[in-house]
Amino acid sequence: MSDRLASRIIVITGGFGALGRAVAERLIAEGASVALLDRAAPSGAPVPGLALALGGIELGQEAACQAAYTQVREALGAPDGIVNVAGGFTWETVEGGALASWDRMYDTNLRTAVASCRAALPHLLARGAGRIVNVGAAAAQKAGMGMGAYAASKAGVMRLTEALAEELKDRGITVNAVLPSIIDTPANRADMPDADHARWVTPDKLAAVIAFLLSDEASALTGACIPVNGRV
Repeated sequence: MSDRLASRIIVITGGFGALGRAVAERLIAEGASVALLDRAAPSGAPVPGLALALGGIELGQEAACQAAYTQVREALGAPDGIVNVAGGFTWETVEGGALASWDRMYDTNLRTAVASCRAALPHLLARGAGRIVNVGAAAAQKAGMGMGAYAASKAGVMRLTEALAEELKDRGITVNAVLPSIIDTPANRADMPDADHARWVTPDKLAAVIAFLLSDEASALTGACIPVNGRV
């Protein structure tokens, strides 16, 4: 494994889930100091080499996000990059579902990303350089039945990525997104036991794309929303 992220400080929101852990492990292997932020409390075996884990953070609340980023800076230094993994999923038809689900998906998927970006920006701008990577979804490009609320919130993540990239393109900060199809996690396997899991995107493969977007090799890339579909 390369050390292309050596001396980098990277914050991952939603870091205690399957994808967050996979991204953390990849970034640590490439030399980064990694801080995980999550609404949940830490559980399971700790990620080897992890620099900081902060649980109980209401990631959709601006003051809570700002306080968490201040803790990261005080413990590790100002972050060089952030990965907004925090999010959730619901499957409901428009006719049979609830309007509240649209609010919940907005709060979980889009508001958390906006709050995290806003909290990180003073630290990234003070450095004069940085990387932001958002986790969107393939469904943002084409929503199927029952995917309306989820896809709409993830489409918002795409538009956030594009708008913020334009805002920051002359200030040394790149903003990109990955758009995965179904990720091969224990939760998704439990929900779809009869699916061909070999066709899904593995967390480590998605983490590799994220690591590239955080690296100097991706310095010319901003405003991109990159499909990571596996064979779905």
